Amino acid sequence: MNVRFRREAAAEFLALPAREQAALTSALRKLEAVGEALAFPHSSAVRGASAALRELRPRQGRSRWRAFYRRLGDDLVIAAIGPEAAVDARGFGRAVEAAVARLADEEEGV
Repeated sequence: MNVRFRREAAAEFLALPAREQAALTSALRKLEAVGEALAFPHSSAVRGASAALRELRPRQGRSRWRAFYRRLGDDLVIAAIGPEAAVDARGFGRAVEAAVARLADEEEGV
């Protein structure tokens, strides 16, 4: 399945430490290979999000970082990168809100 980044999420990815980029890249390869069928502990639904959203969980959830995504058309779109909820609940919430807003923009063609 095609996985692509929103521009903002790509910048957030590049701001991660190199080890975290490598872990997330490995998780992205799994997502590309398996698509929406990628299951826990590698991916899970984001509870409490105002729209359908999933989180990619590098290192089977042991990473401090998450990639937030949803399927749009034929693509899985990475809309934001943010901290894991237990590590930084506020940062997690901000990343979820950003992902939802960016995906809404994407759906509207912005």
